[in-house]
Amino acid sequence: QERLVESGGGLVQPGGSLRLSCVTSEYIGSYKAVGWYRQAPGKERERVALIPSGRSTLYADSVKGRFTISRDDAKNTVYLQMNRLNVEDTGVYYCNAVLWIGGGVDIWGQGAQVTVSS
Repeated sequence: QERLVESGGGLVQPGGSLRLSCVTSEYIGSYKAVGWYRQAPGKERERVALIPSGRSTLYADSVKGRFTISRDDAKNTVYLQMNRLNVEDTGVYYCNAVLWIGGGVDIWGQGAQVTVSS
């Protein structure tokens, strides 16, 4: 069964940095896409960053220049390096992978809480 296991959330002050990690149960190169989403309290889940297979990396406008998504195929791991965090970045961050089934089937990690507060 496909699984995504996240780690790295926590509490950080504004201006600080955090790195999230997500280990996939299958070879990471086998997915249609891997990425990160987040959900703030009272808001809908939104895409933060995505690495589509064979295409350019995508970022939400709100995180461009501050966040970097990367992946290590040897470790089946996707990372989200988050710098210059602000309070609006607070939320639960979810790792996502898309399977090559039909139009694409999403699988999700358990979520990692990121809280930016002074």
